[in-house]
Amino acid sequence: MENLSGYLLFCILTVVGNVSGYPDGQVSSSCISMQPSHGANAQTSTPPYSINVQKTNYSEGDKITVTIQSNSGQTFKGFLLRTTTATKDAPIGTFINTDSSAQAISCNSISGGAASHTSNSVKQKVEVQWLAPQSSEDVQFKVTVVQSRNIFWSNILGPTLKSTRQGGSPNISTTTSSGSLQTQSKPSAADLISRDGCSTTKFCFTSPSGCDPLSDSSCYFMSSAAVDTDGLRIEISGPSTGYMAVGFSDDQKMGSDDIYTCLHDNGRIIIQHAYSTGRSPPTVLTLNSVDNITTSFNNGVIKCSFITRNQISTQQRAFTDMYYIFLAQGPVESGNIRIHSQIPFITASKVNITGFQESSSNSNGRPSAIKAHGALMLISWMTTASIGMLIARYFKEAAKQLVGGKAIWFQAHLSLMVLTVITTAIAFIVAFAEVQGWSYDTGAHPVLGCIVMALALIQPFVAIFRPAPQSKRRPIFYWFHALNALVIKVLAVATIFLGLQLIDSSSNMWLAKVMGGFVGWEALMFILLDTDVICKKKEIYQEPEKTIKNEILLLIIYVCGNLAFLIALLVGIGQS
Repeated sequence: MENLSGYLLFCILTVVGNVSGYPDGQVSSSCISMQPSHGANAQTSTPPYSINVQKTNYSEGDKITVTIQSNSGQTFKGFLLRTTTATKDAPIGTFINTDSSAQAISCNSISGGAASHTSNSVKQKVEVQWLAPQSSEDVQFKVTVVQSRNIFWSNILGPTLKSTRQGGSPNISTTTSSGSLQTQSKPSAADLISRDGCSTTKFCFTSPSGCDPLSDSSCYFMSSAAVDTDGLRIEISGPSTGYMAVGFSDDQKMGSDDIYTCLHDNGRIIIQHAYSTGRSPPTVLTLNSVDNITTSFNNGVIKCSFITRNQISTQQRAFTDMYYIFLAQGPVESGNIRIHSQIPFITASKVNITGFQESSSNSNGRPSAIKAHGALMLISWMTTASIGMLIARYFKEAAKQLVGGKAIWFQAHLSLMVLTVITTAIAFIVAFAEVQGWSYDTGAHPVLGCIVMALALIQPFVAIFRPAPQSKRRPIFYWFHALNALVIKVLAVATIFLGLQLIDSSSNMWLAKVMGGFVGWEALMFILLDTDVICKKKEIYQEPEKTIKNEILLLIIYVCGNLAFLIALLVGIGQS
């Protein structure tokens, strides 16, 4: 019993220790990432706190007062403040204790490289002093402010101090965020990134194939070339208002990849180095040996160029020259990258990043299995299922002749719906076999897909055990069967829309627009067929016996239109 009590006490103390944070402000381990270990995400709203700096420039030995304060009367309990520069995302200068609520702490092995709180008492304002070093670089302050354990704002940017030694950096002004280097360039070499030298002096990766970022704003472009004996020059360009990223991988699956990101945040471009593990968000690393940085952001196009002397590490192994290349773009929120909005462009095979060749994306990096998955789902739910449902709803009179003891409409409906379930199951298995797990980076698409698969399997089993036509429970079966079919169809259409958005790399997202036309066409046919049924019931007109029935004529028109939209989408998937 004593052993059990001791074990429970140990567990409780462990949990409390994990969630209580650092009330004494000893948070040196978080000074690079600026992210509290609270088990919660940073707030994305406008921070209610700000950084004020006593001066706008600095000289060696200056003691400059830095103030963290609330903008709206809100209080805070903790903070972490540090500086950063253009050439390295590491603190510069040292902080001096000037307020009983603040203390200097070590950061990146620099004593006094950051400042933090001394207790979790409520505060509205804290002042510290920063001792300026001998440097010609511009310096910017940033802070993470903790209001409560689960409510905090990270990487709040403050003013930039210009060095009086050389009037600040001559070519770029800078700001940084976690593990990153931010540059806001004057017209720079980044604007001149082009395909010149592809296959002769550098490796290039483009989508569309052979595009030139200098003249084509819709061109996704990445190049690399060896510099000296230990450097690699990387150029990245592409249309995005969030970020552009290039990843180096041992395979065509995300995870265990070395990543460089050019991130657009409030008119500034930030360069980040990160490493991804599995499907989790990438871990931001310090830039270390990254220099010769130029960036630009014009007309919705992000461009950046830099030289890295860091080893490229995938699956934590040594550097080689052969990798699969990922080129991705996506949104940014509060200075942090979010899941890319489209599946990345991926090279069809490993490439030599220091060699002289050119590669284009393998249909946006999507393997044939993923294309087959999309094609089968389209055929299943936009063609076979749609026609099968239409026949069951409108052709019980027009096709009531018996074949094999069953009405023609029933035989057609049964065959088409069984084919739908089979093709859906095949597509479902193909996707999971290709991904080898759950696609965490594709949003709601896999969730809805699993629901569609489950409901699609339920439908035929319910039909097998349907009551006899004369049974009192027959109407219950009918309504359940019909409503379940409607739910499946709606969810399937939503899933297809999400899937097309994932694979469509075109600037106008034309696949989703064609899908919208597809849905509109189907709705129009159902309206026309419903109108025909209503007119017959009200005896507004009666078809002559020997003419082609309206239902048959509308079915033929519907199938022709259906196939036209289907073929367009299948071609789009093949070329996406």
